[in-house]
Amino acid sequence: MNARVRIAALLAVLAVLALLSPTAAGSASAADGPPAVKLSKSQAGTGGSITVTGSGWRPRALLMILVCGQSVPSTGVTGGTNSCANADGRAVTTDAEGRFSRKLPVAEPPVPCPCVVHVATVTGAKAEADAIFQVAGHAVEPLPAEPAGGRLSVLTDTRLDGSGGLLTWFGAPPARTLVFTVGNVGTSAVRNPVFQVGTSHGVFAPQWEEQQWRGTIRPGKKARIELPVELAAGAHGDYTVSLKYGGKVLAEQPWGVGRPWGVTLFWILVCLVVPAAVFRVGMAVVDRVRPRQTARRRGFRLPEAALRLPGLRPREEARHAASPSSTLPWFAPDSDPGTAGRLSAPHDDSTSSPTTPTRKAPP
Repeated sequence: MNARVRIAALLAVLAVLALLSPTAAGSASAADGPPAVKLSKSQAGTGGSITVTGSGWRPRALLMILVCGQSVPSTGVTGGTNSCANADGRAVTTDAEGRFSRKLPVAEPPVPCPCVVHVATVTGAKAEADAIFQVAGHAVEPLPAEPAGGRLSVLTDTRLDGSGGLLTWFGAPPARTLVFTVGNVGTSAVRNPVFQVGTSHGVFAPQWEEQQWRGTIRPGKKARIELPVELAAGAHGDYTVSLKYGGKVLAEQPWGVGRPWGVTLFWILVCLVVPAAVFRVGMAVVDRVRPRQTARRRGFRLPEAALRLPGLRPREEARHAASPSSTLPWFAPDSDPGTAGRLSAPHDDSTSSPTTPTRKAPP
């Protein structure tokens, strides 16, 4: 009985999953579809604002919203960001479901309409979407005709070849080679095409540089193009290399440039070595400038009379030199019992002396 109940429950769960599977597949396909953009107004004048909403974008992606001229959703922004009102653009980050909502001020683009609100990713995988918009009071002109003849289209993904070296680690300009394959989808040959290679850092606009490729690409043929790319000295961080031809951006390639740690190491060594060298120089200068002790300690010199005394030892000599008087006490005239200490000539001290007359007492 229990087995039958379990089988019935399992069949019921499978039936429910079968019913829900088309809905799940439809939601998954909707999530995998291209990103979409909607506007609160299709027309507004300068000074006003509109609300831009989007769905189907990559979660937590940074987007840039711009008003661009000479563009339609079918062809995209033909002139690149140069035809957009970059100063009045707004940035927005999508939520976990890839949706966003942002208020955008209306500004006149530098070129005439038809205009669009252009939304594109700033970092990561490239994605963009456009919505038709009319700037009230702004000039409207037909789109420029596409040049007849040869047209180039990128057939493969772009890549950056090359690597950094020791000099790059010490701040030399990072350099790479942009490699891609283009095909001529036009009706005439393209000779010596001139490409524009731009490098941008973060949300800043790319700095374009023209580079000419030498060669001829005939209709229906393809060619491998290699163009050098170089950044400024000491550059580091996340960069984007863009490729433009005929006023249209053909491809973008992210480029992560490492930090030149050799420069940091150099400054650390400078902060350690320079103070030590200054200290050594300062000590040398102080040693040269300070007065030297010319008079050194010398032993006391004994008088010449003391040096002539026999049997005087060095310690006794020093003690003798330190005493204020060099005359010994037994040489004093008052304390000499003999005749050796007399300073005068010898004479007789007896009471009767032949040389001294004696006087007799009177009777």
